[in-house]
Amino acid sequence: MIYQIYPQSFADSDGDGIGDLAGIADRLDYLSWLGVNTVWLNPCFVSEFGDAGYDVADYLTIAPRYGSNEDFERLIDAARSRGIRIMLDLVAGHTSHLHPWFKQSADDPSDDRFIWSDSVHAPVRNWIPSPGRRPGYYLANFYPIQPALNYGYARLDPAEPWRQPVDAPGPRANRAALREIMAYWFDRGVSGFRVDMAYSLVKDDPDRSATAALWGEMRTWIDREYPDRALLSEWGDPKTSVPAGIHVDFFLHFVGRALRSLWDNGQGSHAAQWGTDPCYFAPEGEGSMKEFLAAWREADAAISGSGHIALPSANHDFSRLACGTRSREMTAPAFAFMLTWPTLPVIYFGDEIGMRYVPGVPDKEGSQLDDQARQGSRTPMQWDETPNAGFSTAPPERLYLPIDPDEDRPTVAAQREDENSLLGQVRKLIALRAAHPALGAGGTVDVLHTGYPFVYTRGGNHLIVTNPRREPARFDISGLAGAAAGSAPQLRTLAGHGVRIAGRDVEADGFSYGVFEIG
Repeated sequence: MIYQIYPQSFADSDGDGIGDLAGIADRLDYLSWLGVNTVWLNPCFVSEFGDAGYDVADYLTIAPRYGSNEDFERLIDAARSRGIRIMLDLVAGHTSHLHPWFKQSADDPSDDRFIWSDSVHAPVRNWIPSPGRRPGYYLANFYPIQPALNYGYARLDPAEPWRQPVDAPGPRANRAALREIMAYWFDRGVSGFRVDMAYSLVKDDPDRSATAALWGEMRTWIDREYPDRALLSEWGDPKTSVPAGIHVDFFLHFVGRALRSLWDNGQGSHAAQWGTDPCYFAPEGEGSMKEFLAAWREADAAISGSGHIALPSANHDFSRLACGTRSREMTAPAFAFMLTWPTLPVIYFGDEIGMRYVPGVPDKEGSQLDDQARQGSRTPMQWDETPNAGFSTAPPERLYLPIDPDEDRPTVAAQREDENSLLGQVRKLIALRAAHPALGAGGTVDVLHTGYPFVYTRGGNHLIVTNPRREPARFDISGLAGAAAGSAPQLRTLAGHGVRIAGRDVEADGFSYGVFEIG
């Protein structure tokens, strides 16, 4: 189970208002108690933080606001002693405009590590005038401060002579640099990388085949030199990325509708162009599991056991589970699904206590991207009832982002005392998943009902019922395998609340779930 930490918002050890590595180390016992075995950290390298660290100026040095390289190695060792592995975020598609690679390229017309043109092309806003002695314009991936690294173009065009093939010197140098960066951190104990924008490295690659070949090359190298390390990609298309060589790929909000049909329907940080169709895990109960299931089945068949699909509760770019009309009460059925479905669960920090997407938070380090207000999902972790919710001893005005002002905001301390709290339920579900292999990422699944409630079995010996809507729901399980003809199955409750099984009838209250062992 992977736990995503946005480091500047997790725990501040030195009182400067920004989370740091020592703060994370201080909270490792909490993560171990929760059942976490892998932590993914958002970028913590040297940066001017124009895009929250996704503008890297030095891939081999920890940003001073988080600590030092030695602090990071101590964190790795402390985590490993608790059975927790650390993954870093690799920004592979672009650097900061302050990176020495880009400064060199901006002054040397023979340096093709980045993408340069004598003139502006579409989209016009992505072509930025050269800041150095080199004439012309460079291609930026997002903000102007993020020049795109050159991995070549899948399709060449005589009308655009600046396009280079994937085997040109610049693209070859960048692929070598990726290996050098990964090797540096692998040698210091990092267990893997979540690769930012993994799908986008080779330009004009409509079927992603050239990009897939690049990652296949990287996978061959990793398997040979570091066979116990893994790549987790921000690609959003597991049926393409995993067969190419990525170990784990996400279902994502901005690629297809698989994840949006579950728990994002235009609330909070959602980009308007992605639509506002109802999602399944919402109190209104107007969604459907069919789109998710179709995408999952297609990807699962393509992967064929060679890797995994990751299912995130949220992340730093999208709304939290608790957002808009989705209350903390509703998130428990969502976690029951996440932690019993044959995917790899990724919990975004704070979702396990029901932290909400906070509207109206000011822009911070590029968090307001077009019509996406991402900062509402990046507010500090809520540890306890002390000032600043235990995140930092800094004055409130110096915090990286403000604490959720809601008087009813949840905290870890309060929920640790109550095994029936959301945190208590999530911890129990994580433990169940670890204790019952049939509930894990492998094994079989048989869907019995796609409406409300959603009902399925795992491994033929576990029954899961989730009803995330406000209204109650019913289902007849008379056809459940393991039950004698005309009789009710024998079930033992492992976790849940609000689900009752009387004979062959399942009655699920609003916002309920149940995990049962079939006896």
